[in-house]
Amino acid sequence: MSILQGKNLVLGITGGIAAYKTPELVRRLKDQGANVRVVMTEGAKAFITPLTLQAVSANAVSDSLLDTQAELAMGHIELAKWADLIIIAPATADAIARITVGMANDLLTTICLATSSKIAIAPAMNQQMWHAQITQENITQLGKRGTEIWGPGKGEQACGDVGLGRMLEVDDLVELTCQHFQKNTQSKLLTGQHWLITAGPTREAIDPVRYISNHSSGKMGYAIAQAAVNAGATVTLVSGPVTLSTPSGVNRINVSSAENMHQQVMTQVENTDVFIACAAVADYKIAEVSAQKIKKSAETMQINLVKNPDIVADVAALANKPFTVGFAAETQDIEHYAKDKLKRKNLDLIAANDVAKNGQGFNSDNNALTVFSYNKKFELPLASKSDVAQQLVALIAQQRDEKQ
Repeated sequence: MSILQGKNLVLGITGGIAAYKTPELVRRLKDQGANVRVVMTEGAKAFITPLTLQAVSANAVSDSLLDTQAELAMGHIELAKWADLIIIAPATADAIARITVGMANDLLTTICLATSSKIAIAPAMNQQMWHAQITQENITQLGKRGTEIWGPGKGEQACGDVGLGRMLEVDDLVELTCQHFQKNTQSKLLTGQHWLITAGPTREAIDPVRYISNHSSGKMGYAIAQAAVNAGATVTLVSGPVTLSTPSGVNRINVSSAENMHQQVMTQVENTDVFIACAAVADYKIAEVSAQKIKKSAETMQINLVKNPDIVADVAALANKPFTVGFAAETQDIEHYAKDKLKRKNLDLIAANDVAKNGQGFNSDNNALTVFSYNKKFELPLASKSDVAQQLVALIAQQRDEKQ
């Protein structure tokens, strides 16, 4: 039996071109046994008709806050109470902004304000609108309130731009809906625990316009943060510069350089139960950052580098250190380098991956890890980073319990 069997889903559709995908989404959710009621904004009806959604959902479509017949029974309150989950797909920048500030000037935003159920949004907009500071601030605020952020995806957009902003595909949205109910039926293994996680690259300034960095996308660290929250932990994510949305329910702190990250980690680490150093931190920084842009002149130039602080080693050296997990992204002799780092830095576990392999590691959606303790070796085979993260979180919880 599907996890969605008998679940009541309100699908909110707003005015984006991706609305054309919603009849298929409704059909797929119903195939999984869900009951689906559709709420459309005026903008949504410019892209797809209510009659189409009524036909595939087998329920009347709600589209007006001022529908006198529906409001005889307080229709907006009825839908807000009926829903086990409210999914907004596509969620335009406008809809996200109005939900963030608590507006209730149409049926969909009123339902969102009146519900005690979880809300999930699938952003869909132009890539520049997605990257706009106000949109990112709105997304961060919604994430802090527990709204699930599903996407966006990356690719070619209707306007011809290429980048983040596409609504996730129907298969992805159905899978995320199933995962929502699965994680809420799982035992909360990590309830009461605080996990501190670093993710993404760092940037070490050369001058006001240039920096040294690496290829880390942050996807693995973000997946671990989401998996830990799903298992009941309170999670703080210290993130280098990435283009990812904040995982639902995670407190995110943005940093740029290794020194910034070190400072935030050492500030946050008190009362932390588990620390995971997943970020790809630059080992070195520029000895003297130029105050002005360095002009091209000689055929060669030298830049003096000095060591950055070692974040994971400093955490592991604390008198009351948390259970500390490091990462080793290697291109050769994986086991040798990982075990050496495990012992040299006094870690509890280290997760090693071969970033030289195609289809895993940096910028990929998939990964494979070999996890080492002092006397054990655990293989997490190639899978989506989300799946690998769930396995890793369970393994860390098990190993921490055994140590205590």
